[in-house]
Amino acid sequence: MKKTKVAIIGSGNIGTDLMMKTMRSRTLEVAVLVGVDRNSDGLARAESLGIATTHRGLDHLVTMPEFDEIAVIFDATSAAAHEQHATILQETNKRVVDLTPAAVGPFVVPTVNLDTVAGESNVNMVTCGGQATVPIVSAISQVTPVHYAEIVASIASRSAGPGTRANIDEFTETTSLAVESVGGATRGKAIIILNPAEPPLMMRDTILCLCDDADEKEIESSVERMVAAVAEFVPGYRLKQKVQFLRYTPNSPLPLSEPEGVFVGLKVSVFLEVEGAAHYLPSYAGNLDIMTSAALRTAERIAEIHSGTGK
Repeated sequence: MKKTKVAIIGSGNIGTDLMMKTMRSRTLEVAVLVGVDRNSDGLARAESLGIATTHRGLDHLVTMPEFDEIAVIFDATSAAAHEQHATILQETNKRVVDLTPAAVGPFVVPTVNLDTVAGESNVNMVTCGGQATVPIVSAISQVTPVHYAEIVASIASRSAGPGTRANIDEFTETTSLAVESVGGATRGKAIIILNPAEPPLMMRDTILCLCDDADEKEIESSVERMVAAVAEFVPGYRLKQKVQFLRYTPNSPLPLSEPEGVFVGLKVSVFLEVEGAAHYLPSYAGNLDIMTSAALRTAERIAEIHSGTGK
């Protein structure tokens, strides 16, 4: 079967890991890796693999002979850069998968809403925290209304490069919005922690949801099914312990600082760990691995629709 050709903008950790993952795809082929630093390891690795490269950014990519055959473009740069890239790419007949928190296009979380948005010209992969936690909020909201969801993503400081650090504010805003618009929570809040521990710790995610009372086993089963679905393309994604429940009556203290007022219902706590596949990045960098894995799954589905092989 002829593979769909893609380009990756960004030759840093995320772009290079995505390149290595895409080379394992049965349906996608990396045609060009784009960077701005001619000495980056990503560009050097691409050249050694026989992949076309440019260190002159998107402006040069659109002039390259390979550009006409490219159907999907990944943007693994920064939120500010993608806003400029999106304007340029809007004039082309290319589908864009945005791995930055720019949120120019609709959010996509593969296990929740991939088929709903896969036909869009520009889709946004939210954030690493969003890819890890939004599926869990969605799993709970499929059983009972979630009035408030708070997520905390803790990642190794060494796995947070310049792009991640520059986008901290966008991370919290974008993840909070996705918790609501994709996860189904009425209100969402996101926190990211860069843990400087040595040796580096794996990505850990905590999800706290305030919900209407519901059957605990039904919620637990829904969460476990969602974890299994994500683990199909992120094998290191797993529950760290069993789902925890706590019921609140009118006489109980408020379980969280937000929302204000008396809460009566169920608090659901879910604890995750994400281990990276170590295709290019260390195994502790699960935060980057889940982003590139989710982006690859998204692009594969977009390519199916683009080629007419997917319904």
